[in-house]
Formats: sequence, structure tokens, C-alpha cells
Amino acid sequence: MRATARSVGTVAPGLAAAWGERTFLTPWRPRRSRTSEAVLARGHQRMLKLAGEQVAVWSWGEGPRVLLVHGWSGYGGQLSAYVAPLVEAGFSVVTYDAPGHGASSGRTSSLPEMAEMVAEVGHATGGPFAVVAHSLGAAAAAVAMRDGLKVERAVFLSPPSDPRGGVRAFGQAVGLPEKVHGRIQARIEARFDVRMRDLALPNFVGLLRVPLRVFHDVKDGEVPLQAGEAVVRAWPGATLTRTEGLGHHRILYAPEVVAPAVEFLTAGRSRDVWPAPQVLASAASPRRQLRVVGGG
Repeated sequence: MRATARSVGTVAPGLAAAWGERTFLTPWRPRRSRTSEAVLARGHQRMLKLAGEQVAVWSWGEGPRVLLVHGWSGYGGQLSAYVAPLVEAGFSVVTYDAPGHGASSGRTSSLPEMAEMVAEVGHATGGPFAVVAHSLGAAAAAVAMRDGLKVERAVFLSPPSDPRGGVRAFGQAVGLPEKVHGRIQARIEARFDVRMRDLALPNFVGLLRVPLRVFHDVKDGEVPLQAGEAVVRAWPGATLTRTEGLGHHRILYAPEVVAPAVEFLTAGRSRDVWPAPQVLASAASPRRQLRVVGGG
């Protein structure tokens, strides 16, 4: 595929850009873990019609609502390790599969659409007290907050800082010539009537006043640590915990990440607000211990 992409990109850059845009906007569907599926099965599932799509939504517990937001090519169950500790701490929990992902409708997606869906699900389920978001889902949550979604606290796991880096990384991975990368970006900007630089978190999160805690692995092979560091530098009052040995996905269920994240959310809760939704409680199995290093 790399050889073909390189050849087509050289002789027909417009055609290569059209193919690149379509491929870039098409999530792949990963294997779903049995542990995550078991947690989802014990939740209250609904299909909601939001932004023209059928969106699979699950909920548990009673109390202030915490919205769990998965990343690109992910699904809501990937954050299932947060369900039991949050419910036990007195929260209700909501997660969902974004359009083009998991059990929801659609075949393609994008950062602007994922950001819209964070807000749509948040509003449809009563308004979140907080969000816990992974990877591109963290960028989507930040854009949603910039555009008016009200939350009191946020936890980001492995957040990217700039979608333009994602386009470059994709183009390099599939072997497209560098001149095609800019064409793909231009097509995406035209499709969604947005400038990608306006979606780069350091360019707007300085306006946000939501307490944020970020966890990012020092050897994340998909979103480099430097991205999380850039988000924290730009976000007023944000703190960063660097992990080691968790990569981009094990960080989702590491107990030494989940526990302080839940403590951070609990510390900001007022027990006199956020009425409980009518949802079902559930529990998740504990995962093995994983080490966290650094901090700040």
C-alpha cells in the first residue's frame, strides 16, 4: 500500500489526497475485550438519535454525572475500568460509542464531529459534572468545552495537542508524499468549514478555567508525551502525571491512574447539586497493578 500511495501521490496528488482524506476519516474497529463487554452488559443501554446518527449510550449509578469519552478507533467500553470506582464514589457514569465507532451508526468521523457528539451526549444525558477522555476524545472534549459545554473537572489520558500532526503522521504511515499532506488537510478544512489550527489545543485552552489532570506515558507510541506536555503548559492550572510502561492503551485501566483520577474528580464535587439520573449501577473487575513514575 505504501508503494502504491507513493506512486499515486507523485503522479496524481489530487487523487491521492481524496483517497487519503477518506481513509484518514474512516476509523477501524478494534477487537472488544470481554472484560469491557461484561461491564457494558451490566449498564443501562439506550440508542439515542443525535446529530442524525444512532448513538449507543450506556449508564450506571446515581449522582453527579461523569462522561467517559473514547478516542479514535475506540469504543466506550475501553474506559470501563472507571465505572465501578466512580459509582462507588457516588457518581453516575455515562459512556457511548461515537458515530463511526463501535455499535453506533456511521462509517466515518472526525475531530469536529467527535467534539459535537461529546456535547450532544452530555446534554442528552443531563449535563456532565466531569469528563474522562482518552486520546482524540480528549481533544474533542476540549473543543466541546471551548464551544460551550459546561463541566466542573476533566481528566485527559494521552491527549494530542494538534490535529495537523495527526494528518502528517497518517500521511507518513501510508507512504504519501509530503506535498499530499497539505492537500488532505485542505480538503478536511473545506469539508467541515474549520481551520485545523483552531482545533490545536494550545491555541485555545488558555481561555478555559476547568481544573484538569493529565496522565501521559513517557513512551506512548501513538501520541507522544510532548503533546500532553504542550496541553498542560497552555491550560491554566493543569497538572501532568507521567507514567512509564503503560503506552497508549494500558493507561486506560492502570489502577494507579484510575485511582488518582477518581480522587481528583471526587475532590471537586459538591453533594448539593447534580441530581441523579435514573440509571443502573454496575461493577468492573480490578486490573493488575501498573507503575506510575514522575509527576508534577
